[in-house]
Amino acid sequence: MITNDEGIVRFKHMVMEEVCKLAWANDLNEETKNELVKKIIPGPKAQFRCCIYKEREIVRERIRLACALDTTDNEGSENIVQVIHAACDGCPLSAYSVTDNCRFCMGKACINSCKFGAITPGETRMHIDSDKCKECGMCASACPYSAIVHLERPCKKVCPVNAITYDENGICKIDEDKCINCGHCIHSCPFGAIGSKSYLVPIIENILAGKKVFAMVAPAIEGQFGEDIDMTSIRAALKKLGFTDMVEVGLGGDMTAAFESLEWSDAFKEGRKMTTSCCPAFINMLRKHFPDQFKENMSTTVSPMCAISRYLKVLYPDCVTVFIGPCIAKKSEAADPTVPGNADYVITFGEFRVLLRSKGVELVHVDEENYQESSIFGKRFASSGGVANAVIECMHERGENTDEIKLHRAAGGMDCKKALLLLKAGKLPADFIEGMVCPGGCVGGPSKHKTEQEIMRARSALLSKADDRKIIKNLKNYPMDKFSMHRNGELEPEMLERVMKTTED
Repeated sequence: MITNDEGIVRFKHMVMEEVCKLAWANDLNEETKNELVKKIIPGPKAQFRCCIYKEREIVRERIRLACALDTTDNEGSENIVQVIHAACDGCPLSAYSVTDNCRFCMGKACINSCKFGAITPGETRMHIDSDKCKECGMCASACPYSAIVHLERPCKKVCPVNAITYDENGICKIDEDKCINCGHCIHSCPFGAIGSKSYLVPIIENILAGKKVFAMVAPAIEGQFGEDIDMTSIRAALKKLGFTDMVEVGLGGDMTAAFESLEWSDAFKEGRKMTTSCCPAFINMLRKHFPDQFKENMSTTVSPMCAISRYLKVLYPDCVTVFIGPCIAKKSEAADPTVPGNADYVITFGEFRVLLRSKGVELVHVDEENYQESSIFGKRFASSGGVANAVIECMHERGENTDEIKLHRAAGGMDCKKALLLLKAGKLPADFIEGMVCPGGCVGGPSKHKTEQEIMRARSALLSKADDRKIIKNLKNYPMDKFSMHRNGELEPEMLERVMKTTED
C-alpha cells in the first residue's frame, strides 16, 4: 500500500472490515456500531491520540463513512470527500515559520521586508505573528540563511483547485463548490482526517437480498495485485463474494473510444478543440472551474464505467452495477444525476480488499483460460496517453488520416489545469486534450496498491497475454444499438451507423 502512512490505511480498512462483517451477518445497527467502537478502542489507555474519547469519536465517524453516511459535521453534504473534524488537529496553523537556522542577525532583513509588521524579535530568534502575516513570502526570500520556511499543509499542497481552507480553529474545510473529489488530500493527510464515503454496506445488502449484482472492474486493476492475478482470478473471487458476474471496463473503453473518435473527427474538421470524457476529476474540474469549456469543448460521450453500466442494464434491467477501480472521483460520477444509467455504486481497490477479507475470500491465481472482453487499447485506457491512443486507433480503423492531429496528454492536476487555462485563453496549440488528474493516469490513482513501477511490470506481463482484436470489430459483438453513449442518455442511431463503419465495410 503506497500512502502517506500505512498505519492510517490499515486502521481505516480495519474499521470498514468490521462494519462489513456485521453487514454480512445482517447485524448492523446502532447497538452493534456502539459495541464496535469499544471493541476497536477498548481503553483505558489511548493508542494514537490524547485520550480514548477522541479515539472513539474518530472511530464513530469512520463507521459513518463506512456506512455511506456523511460525517457528523458534514451532514447534508453532497461531497464524497469529507473531513473528520475530531482527527484534524495536529497541523501547524502558521503558513510561514522561523526555524532554528535563524541567526538573530543585525541586518534584520526579514523585519525590513515585511510590510505588515508581522515579524518581531523573540528571545533567541525572530517570531512571525500568524494573525498579521499575509503569507506574501517576502521574509522567506529576504532571509540570508533561509531560516524562514513555508509550512504548507499536506492536504492543501496536493489540492490542484485550491478547495481546502481552514476555520478559526485550524480545522480543514473543503469548499464543495471547488472540490473535484480527486481524493489526493485523503492519502496526503498524516492524521487520517480526510476520508470518503464507502458503499460496501449497500452492496452487501443487495447481494444478500438476492439481486443480480454485477462487478465492473477498471482496466487499472491488471497489475495491482501482481502478475499472477489476472482477470480470470479476479472474476472467480468476485463470484465467491456473491456477485452475479464481472465485466471488464476495458470493453467500455472500446465503446468510449469508438464514439469519442467520431466526435474528435468532426471537431477537427470544424476547427474546434475537444477534451476527453473519461476522468471524472477532470470533468469536475471542467464543470466547476471552466464552465464555458465544459459546455463548448468537452466530449458528450460517457465514460467507460457508464457505458458498461448501461450495457448491463439493457441485458438485466433490474441489476445493480458496481465499479471497482483506483479512483475516488468515480464515486461522484456515479452520483451525478445528469448522467442516467451510470454505476449504482463505486468502490476502490482498497475497499475491494476489505470486502474480500470481510468474507474470508482470497485473491488467488486461477488456472483457467484468461478472461478477455476488451481490446488491448481498452485495457490500456488506464495509463496516461491510453485514451488518446485508443481514439486514434478507431480513426485508423475507419481509414482516417490522423497525421495532422496534435494531442496534449495532461497527466496530473496541475498539468490539467494548465492545459485548460490555455484552452480558455485560446492559446492551446493542441487540437485535443486527454485529461487525467492522477499522474501517470488511472494506474497512479489514489487507491493504487503498489508503486507504479511494480504495477507497470506486472501489467506488462498480464497485457502481453491479450489478443490483438480490433476495437470496432470487437464492438460488433455487443448490442450497441440498445443503449446510448451520450451523456444525456438519448439514442443516436445515425451516429452509431457512422461509428461502426470501418475500412473492412
